[in-house]
Amino acid sequence: MSRKVYVEVIAKTTVDGKLIPLSIKWEDGMVYEIDKVLDSRLASSKVGGDGIRYACQINFKQTYLFKEHDKWFVEGR
Repeated sequence: MSRKVYVEVIAKTTVDGKLIPLSIKWEDGMVYEIDKVLDSRLASSKVGGDGIRYACQINFKQTYLFKEHDKWFVEGR
């Protein structure tokens, strides 16, 4: 069953106000660089909650990163 895994995120804000995530620190302490942000939009998560969903490419795999209010999470197992 999937669950919300809250993560630390390093992000930058562009001059026009866009928030771009750069890396994710997983709950075990591993840091994963985000190779590319493919898309961002308002969306709901399968594990509950909604917010801005970032489709990210990390190590050639696509994953979703959510920003819900002031917290970041991914869908984990």
